Amino acid sequence: MLRASGAARPPSERLPAMAVTSAPVSTLHPARRGTRSLIAEDLWTLPRVGAPQAFPDGQALVVPVTRWNLEKNESRTQLYRVSTSGGAPVAITTPDASASEPRISPEGRRLAFTRKDANGKNQLMLMSLEGGEPRKLTDLPLGVFDPRWLPDGSGLVFASNVIKGHFTPEQTAAELKRRADDPVKAHVTEERFYRFWDNWLTTGEVPHLFHYDLAREGARDLMPESTVWFDWMDPSGQYDLSPDGREIALAGISFDTQRSLIVTRIYTVPLGPASTAGSGALTCRTTGHPADDSRPRYSPDGKWLVYGMTHDPEFYADRVRLMRMDRASGKHEEWLGSWDLTPSHWEFTADGTLVFEAEQNARLKLFTFKEGPEPKAITSDGSASSVTPLAGGRVAFVFQTLAAPSEVHVTAQAGGTAARVTEFTSEGASKFHVGETREITFEGSRGENVQMFLVLPPDFTTGKKYPLVHMIHGGPHGTFGDLWHARWNAQAFAAPGYVVALVNFQGSTSWGQDFAQRIQGEWAARPFEDIMKATDLLIASGLVDEKRMAVTGGSYGGYMVSWIAGHTDRFKCIVNHAGVADLTAQYASDVTQGRGKAAGGEAWSGLEKQDMWSPVRFANGMNTPMLVIHGERDYRVPVGQGLLIYGVLKAKGVPARLVYFPDENHWVLKARNSLLWYREVHAWLARWLGE
Repeated sequence: MLRASGAARPPSERLPAMAVTSAPVSTLHPARRGTRSLIAEDLWTLPRVGAPQAFPDGQALVVPVTRWNLEKNESRTQLYRVSTSGGAPVAITTPDASASEPRISPEGRRLAFTRKDANGKNQLMLMSLEGGEPRKLTDLPLGVFDPRWLPDGSGLVFASNVIKGHFTPEQTAAELKRRADDPVKAHVTEERFYRFWDNWLTTGEVPHLFHYDLAREGARDLMPESTVWFDWMDPSGQYDLSPDGREIALAGISFDTQRSLIVTRIYTVPLGPASTAGSGALTCRTTGHPADDSRPRYSPDGKWLVYGMTHDPEFYADRVRLMRMDRASGKHEEWLGSWDLTPSHWEFTADGTLVFEAEQNARLKLFTFKEGPEPKAITSDGSASSVTPLAGGRVAFVFQTLAAPSEVHVTAQAGGTAARVTEFTSEGASKFHVGETREITFEGSRGENVQMFLVLPPDFTTGKKYPLVHMIHGGPHGTFGDLWHARWNAQAFAAPGYVVALVNFQGSTSWGQDFAQRIQGEWAARPFEDIMKATDLLIASGLVDEKRMAVTGGSYGGYMVSWIAGHTDRFKCIVNHAGVADLTAQYASDVTQGRGKAAGGEAWSGLEKQDMWSPVRFANGMNTPMLVIHGERDYRVPVGQGLLIYGVLKAKGVPARLVYFPDENHWVLKARNSLLWYREVHAWLARWLGE
């Protein structure tokens, strides 16, 4: 099994002077010495290693590596050829122009990828891997994404956005020009779902699949009348080509008007001869399903179409069941339905085995499944993602931990020791200290077992008490996992000399459906108690100074720190990023589906429940200094939530500071903005946690 440190985990030990409980503690990743402390700039100067793509013979990979230029506040992605047995990488593309989404041809001699044009839109490029310059294949007004080779190498399928009612590229270009020239920029709608994350859905863009025929040197729309969306957050990976190249399966989002819900269904569309125009007649293969169907994938023999299915449209963390459809009969059956974890990002290997990711106990592991009662884990600690099957019974993937940034690893499909095959971050990461990472399982709210990670300061000395900083994850149905996080990096939080606690409270994912779902209708109760019990445990252990403690969190984590503000004064300061203050005001959010179920009632039939779990209703108890951070383009937790809590605190006379980003969404994604974010967060913590 994979271990990030390359060494066996030491036996369980106990925190020194443990008085509250006998919670076992183990060292997950040891401390590592560099020449200095980690700073926020390190998180942006370290190369970021992307999803590998395999050559047909399995002997090499194409790996995208992104580097940021902090002066220009922009990034460039370069493609490298990497041997799966290790060795120095060889650059394929120039560092002067960003290249992404590499796809290797079936015979292994050509590379397709996307590159931005003069208008900032990604276009499809093609180059020979035997030498020569890439040539541009497309010039579409809204760009292209997610290219795939046809099995015979005669062409590619890719996705491109068009505008409803203006479906041809020429019509889309004309409509874009008309809008640019129109002084009126209003959005008008009667839809329940009219914007998502940081985009408006009223502008009519929908993705279509196109076929590019290399012999004819032209692209044709395969679904010219379609109005379904792909996944709004991650539109790539939403379709698959049948092994014979004659059919495409895709996951498309539409509105269920009868239930006023957004739902995802599986559709198929014929590819057809290159000389014919697309029919646009999608065939829905999962009509009548209760919630979402996702990520269709054809089995290598072409017999099955496998996809994921959820049952509860109002619980976004409902576990995914793997289904399969017999393509000959059209019959659907559960293939992996009783497993209590949620598979994601699955792909078939050559022998028909499915390999996928799944969260388990705050790790993101790789599993394989073919037949039998349960999948088999082939990685252990850390976070493994972006898996790609290799010829010869191996898989390549990206691996990271709380102590180390992402690199590409290779392991046997059957499991065993994984080999690291890239070293892009080694030089940069060797410069800074890394604190020891520990893991604790303790008794939380109502007697339940709760897990947390601890990241110790790099200069940790046994017997010394340190300030405590809680990092509270969002969701709430998510996890603070064993991974390197660019925006909420636990090592960066620990670097100034803090003990950092990451409590995976009840409601977190990776412990099964019940653990995640049990906080519905009482959003704050168990998580608050879990975090308070973790705090008591750490104080009793002698690790932390109870007079110097802080809580930080984003999204639901921001909600929870505001809840904490109204219910205890034990913390010296708070950092609230994009946090919910008023549950009723969340009807201004992009997705309102399931909000009433999470709160315990709707605004029109259960307002007392929404008030019960809204932090702002407890403003009378809020006395703790708070740093409030929010982005104007945040449609998930609209910016008014942050302004509300900031305004209440200032009116009350509680010390508060506002950091407002007019050009950021729910996350802070621009490099220079992120550096400011870290400066403000660290300065706020230092201001209140100092001696």
